[in-house]
Amino acid sequence: MKFHSSTVQARYASPLGPMILAASDAGLAGAWFDGQRHLPDCSAWPQAPHHPVLAAAMAQLDRYFAGAGTPFDLPLDVAGGTAFQQSVWRALQSIPRGQTISYRTLGERAGRPEAVRAVGAAVGRNPLSIVVPCHRVVGADGSLTGYAGGLDRKRALLRLEGAA
Repeated sequence: MKFHSSTVQARYASPLGPMILAASDAGLAGAWFDGQRHLPDCSAWPQAPHHPVLAAAMAQLDRYFAGAGTPFDLPLDVAGGTAFQQSVWRALQSIPRGQTISYRTLGERAGRPEAVRAVGAAVGRNPLSIVVPCHRVVGADGSLTGYAGGLDRKRALLRLEGAA
């Protein structure tokens, strides 16, 4: 994924471990747990914890982890993803809190029901952990399958939302 030259970052201390949040002039561009798969090299991005989008993201993440059921309301910048990835990430946003769906169902929502493996790859590359709820996607039999932030975190997020 490509990131805009205006990208800045901030650290966020989540109950599930430290996170890196990133924002561009267009919106929130990333939310990753330290060490998760597909974490980009963000060493060149300036620290900007008071950036309005990052500050809003931290406040909304605080509410999320406190159990508030309000949805995230942030401008998102996913322009660096492919058109297919963006369609999958949009479909992820339609999964209600407290519910899970299968990769096949997600593929149907993204308009590509036959592309289950490609859908899974796009889910794994989601740059906006929690905010774009890739943790709500499970195997066809309901089993917890891969999560770039680790299955323990996926389990904890689903439990927090009342889905596990």
